[in-house]
Amino acid sequence: MVLKRFKNTVYFILLACISCTAQESKTKAFSSLGVAANRTEAYLDLLQDKKVGVVGNQTSVIFTSELEYVHLVDSLLNRNINIKKVFAPEHGFRGTADAGELIKDGIDSKTGIPVISLYGSQKKPNPEHLEDIDIMVFDIQDVGARFYTYISTLHYIMEACAEQGIPLLILDRPNPNGHYIDGPVLEEEFKSFVGMHPVPVVHGLSIAEYAQMINGEHWLNNGIQCELEIVDMEAYSPSMVYDLPIKPSPNLPNAKSINLYPSLCFFEGTNVNAGRGTSMQFQVFGSPFLDPLVFDFEYVPKSTAGAKYPKHENELCFGRNLQNHSDLDYVNLEWLLQAYHHTQDPASFFNDFFNKLAGNSSLQEQIQQGKTAREIRAGWQTDLEAYKVKIQPYFMYERSLP
Repeated sequence: MVLKRFKNTVYFILLACISCTAQESKTKAFSSLGVAANRTEAYLDLLQDKKVGVVGNQTSVIFTSELEYVHLVDSLLNRNINIKKVFAPEHGFRGTADAGELIKDGIDSKTGIPVISLYGSQKKPNPEHLEDIDIMVFDIQDVGARFYTYISTLHYIMEACAEQGIPLLILDRPNPNGHYIDGPVLEEEFKSFVGMHPVPVVHGLSIAEYAQMINGEHWLNNGIQCELEIVDMEAYSPSMVYDLPIKPSPNLPNAKSINLYPSLCFFEGTNVNAGRGTSMQFQVFGSPFLDPLVFDFEYVPKSTAGAKYPKHENELCFGRNLQNHSDLDYVNLEWLLQAYHHTQDPASFFNDFFNKLAGNSSLQEQIQQGKTAREIRAGWQTDLEAYKVKIQPYFMYERSLP
């Protein structure tokens, strides 16, 4: 499908909704859908004879078979596309850095192309970075959670491109948590790099749909608009859950971790380890301070690639193993509440990061007040219903909202 392109406007032909049962959605093969990067006929003409910048990481690939792929940058270079720079998000261009680790500018050893870091002291390209760029390409696998920083990088890329009058080509990829929308909507005063927009924890949109929302809601600086060129996916339905073939970051190694991430990431704002420093990242949680009579799963976090300094390194942690837990279609608060109510030191349970992850101060207060998960979730519903109405103009793929 070829898209008609106009400045600040993309016209879509909605894909037919693919019906599937819950069981089918769990086993849907990623290779059965046409990710936008694979649809080279829809975007190569846009890049010919242009000086191109690419925002990408290890997930920016073109699939040559179900199990084989080539990096988008390598493929474009083989097609004589003039790539001037690569811009790397959190975890770096090759996706090996720790969460929060400073990423430095450098040169990609395979291609010799300059790599500009968008994580660390500078999260937005400056005008000098873009002065030799005619068009930017954004192709990164997101996981659909507000605090996963690739959508924050998208914001800053759009803003920089808009300020310099550079069009941004977005190659869309599936949202593995696109089958539901849940969590508190971020309040403006808690805006940060782990939450830049008034959206719930699980926002339900593909990366291209999210980009349209950034434009449509005038979230860029001074309400400016980024000129978007979008290539959509073929055979994609947000109701399906996809098993991603490449882990999107070092500590989301598999489908189970991606499914549990929106619920377990709250532990990053506490003294509880969420599996970093193990091979079970975001599939277990534990702490030396949790009651071993209540939490009978034990593990010891160790320094590993992607988690050099894990919380409670070399300490015995007591917690839960959730590797066999059924897949979630909501944000589970029960584990967070259980941990708080069975910690030896509730005064030091939360840290300063928690409210940024929650997007408010009320979640921490409600937990400390002894509110139940049902009571807390009830307070989200009005904002969630308003959000579900707001996002509908940005849909590229047919779906039904609960």
